Amino acid sequence: MKLFLKGARCHSEKCAIEKRNFPPGQHGKARRPKIVGYGLQLREKQKAKRYYGLNEVQFRNLFEKAARLKGVTGDTLLNLLERRLDNAVYRAGFGASRAMARQLVRHGHISVNGRKVNIPSYLLRPGDVFEVREKSRKSPAILGSLEATAHLPSPNWIEVDRDNMKARILTQPAREDLVQIKLEEQMIVELYSK
Repeated sequence: MKLFLKGARCHSEKCAIEKRNFPPGQHGKARRPKIVGYGLQLREKQKAKRYYGLNEVQFRNLFEKAARLKGVTGDTLLNLLERRLDNAVYRAGFGASRAMARQLVRHGHISVNGRKVNIPSYLLRPGDVFEVREKSRKSPAILGSLEATAHLPSPNWIEVDRDNMKARILTQPAREDLVQIKLEEQMIVELYSK
């Protein structure tokens, strides 16, 4: 499945999934084992981890936090994943990919409510304003990302001002706002509930 991990490359004909959508080797096309039960649940969890660029411990801790909060655990998990600072920077278009957005945050190019934040897992709340810091506004990487993502719409829960390189969180992201993510979050909950 296409996870759009390589930024603009996944939107072109050079995408690996488009060119060669089968395992490597002589028997790659012919042999496809049927995956059921645990395998499907594991595949959904791995897909979510890779989509958001998290390692196992980070993902597990986020799931446990979602399980402690009120509401449907799967929806809460997706809400927490979407509200991470690195993901919000990517969604706003300041980074061409999640990995690039994470690096921008890590290197101190982003500020939240006027204060420099270099923690990619920082959870944003409604009303928070994040922006590219004044020193970094002329960075070719950020300007290139804004150009590359200009055609993509911003999500309903983020208000983006591309000219001032500023964005504001309007509301908590709902599951209906995340239609582009083809995840079965219930399978992830079932996997961790064993």
